Amino acid sequence: QVQLVESGGGLVPPGGSLRLSCAVSGGTFSLYTLAWYRQTTGKRNVVARIASGGETEYEDSLQGRFTISRDNVKNMLYLQMDNLTPEDTAVYFCKIEFYGLWGQGTQVTVSA
Repeated sequence: QVQLVESGGGLVPPGGSLRLSCAVSGGTFSLYTLAWYRQTTGKRNVVARIASGGETEYEDSLQGRFTISRDNVKNMLYLQMDNLTPEDTAVYFCKIEFYGLWGQGTQVTVSA
């Protein structure tokens, strides 16, 4: 059984940074295309993806501030978020794209 557990969310002032983590257990981690999504009201929107070979893609407006990475030894997915703004406030989810498996989400709040 594959499980995803996010961590690292919290309250951060504008301009601050956070690093989200997603621990994946079960399955064959190194083969997965993984992604981070975020949800404010209703819809979840993709933030970034990383393929099994390490290729990355980002939502256009976030590239340069957010960095997705993975550790295939530790079975971990990361999202480094820099220069955060209040508009980045959301619940952030990690996902195994092919199987449509989600973690439970972690809240990120950007506020003074």
